[in-house]
Amino acid sequence: MPGAGKSTIADGLKSKGYDIINMGNAVRTEAKNRNLEPTGQNLGKIMLELREKNGQGAVAELVAPQIENSKSNVIIIDGIRSNAEIEVLRKYGLVKLLAIHASTNTRFGFLKQRGRSDDPQTKENFEERDNREIGVGISNSIALSDETISNNNLTKDELIEYAFKIIESWIK
Repeated sequence: MPGAGKSTIADGLKSKGYDIINMGNAVRTEAKNRNLEPTGQNLGKIMLELREKNGQGAVAELVAPQIENSKSNVIIIDGIRSNAEIEVLRKYGLVKLLAIHASTNTRFGFLKQRGRSDDPQTKENFEERDNREIGVGISNSIALSDETISNNNLTKDELIEYAFKIIESWIK
């Protein structure tokens, strides 16, 4: 779910030599191409429109060129939202899912601190975003994850190291 710590992990794993692809950035690029501000409302509309027009795996299709151009054996994809996206990604290699869980209050706090243009600043906006994410199937993907980390009481370094150890165990 948004704000659980996925991007924190991805940013931390860059220094470990992994390629990182952010699914949300693909939607932000689409907003820029349409001359739209990258607000939560605009990005949400674009995400839903892409899925409606091009299928539930549409956002994963947007990052396919990045996957194909990567020279890395391991690519971290930040921000998978549906099983259809997972199926698209499986065309390019083995896919393992690491779900990051955090309580509603923890996630809302993280998002308010992060301060990205699309981060909700009110509980109402936060709940709307959560409902939109659930609507596209994120809870199904979380349920099918290979591993889960609970990020309610971890430091940033502990979270990154925990994820790193899990991913390393997958590639050995």
